Amino acid sequence: MNIPINNPLPLQGVRVIEFSHMVMGPTCGMILADLGAEVIKIEPPNGDKTRKMSGVGLGFFRTFNRNKKSVVLDINTPEGLATTKELIGQCDVMLENFRPGFMQKLGLDYQSLSRSFPGLIYVSHKGFLPGPYENRLALDEVVQMMAGLSYMTGPPGRPLRAGASVNDIMGGMFGAIGVLAALWERCTTGRGQEVQSALFENCAFLVSSHMQQAAMSGEAPPPMPARASPWSVYDVFTLADGQQLFIAAVSDKQWNLLCSVLERQDLLDDPSLRTNDQRVAIRPAVLERLGQILQHHKIDELSAKLEAAGLPYAPIGRPDQLLQDPHLKASGGLVPMQTEDGGTTDVVLLPMLMAGRRLGVQRPLPAIGEHTEQILAQLALSRTA
Repeated sequence: MNIPINNPLPLQGVRVIEFSHMVMGPTCGMILADLGAEVIKIEPPNGDKTRKMSGVGLGFFRTFNRNKKSVVLDINTPEGLATTKELIGQCDVMLENFRPGFMQKLGLDYQSLSRSFPGLIYVSHKGFLPGPYENRLALDEVVQMMAGLSYMTGPPGRPLRAGASVNDIMGGMFGAIGVLAALWERCTTGRGQEVQSALFENCAFLVSSHMQQAAMSGEAPPPMPARASPWSVYDVFTLADGQQLFIAAVSDKQWNLLCSVLERQDLLDDPSLRTNDQRVAIRPAVLERLGQILQHHKIDELSAKLEAAGLPYAPIGRPDQLLQDPHLKASGGLVPMQTEDGGTTDVVLLPMLMAGRRLGVQRPLPAIGEHTEQILAQLALSRTA
């Protein structure tokens, strides 16, 4: 690891080689790249298949592969494999998310590589950690069904996949967390290690509070659409012109504020609605009554009043609308990136600040093999050094 004297980004000087596709592995590599690591993405001769996906996969490559360098190597040929191993030896971290057993056949598994490169930190992104399921193939949707997330998301009897690749993305995040911890430990031990992150265990972590709910209550938790809410007002309401708005009042103070915003003294004066416990006991009737009132309110006018009163509310947004979201733009979380075809697109940055700054776009999205000559030339120079 070559640590510069002036370090503008936390991981500058860390070199990462990435063998991954789709979402999980690329997310891990992107996080490390955003943090300043040099991430070399190894692509097959025709490029990562994710570049040419359609439908919901159309945006995968642009979303999860920024700030990386692209090198084309055919690891299925003796020459490509030899070059690959030589390049791995010059890296601090290796990422992969291939099917179980694939890297081992090529001698690119941790056990094989660690004998030659004991300082290597090797990150495997899999469907399952070692155990009875470890050789199963997994997808985000598969583990959502297995681990109860789909059950909790959909209404009773209708399991529903979450609307984003939550396990793939969080699995990549945990891979990156493991890299940071392993780099820190290596400062003391001088040795690398294997880090494993898995979709199924990630999903179990996501539903772990529901697991404890079951352990404590002795009952299976109901799906979220059928849950017993501890708050009387915590729902989506249909307003004038068919517009929808989520509104919450999770305390007696907020209930009183909501009644004032709606200018409904009758609700404030009703003795059966004084406390949250009273309102929860007759929650369906409360929601029906509020629904009849709210259907006459326009969304823009009511939103402004709720904002002024400090009450929780939210319009039902779509992802495409976030491209024009004023807060994302003003907070620096949505910035332009040059794409591989020379155009530009706005991308969402990591959702955090470090020393008051966002970790931004450092380089254009790479074309297939754009950095092959550069990286291999550096490799050749190192042989003569």
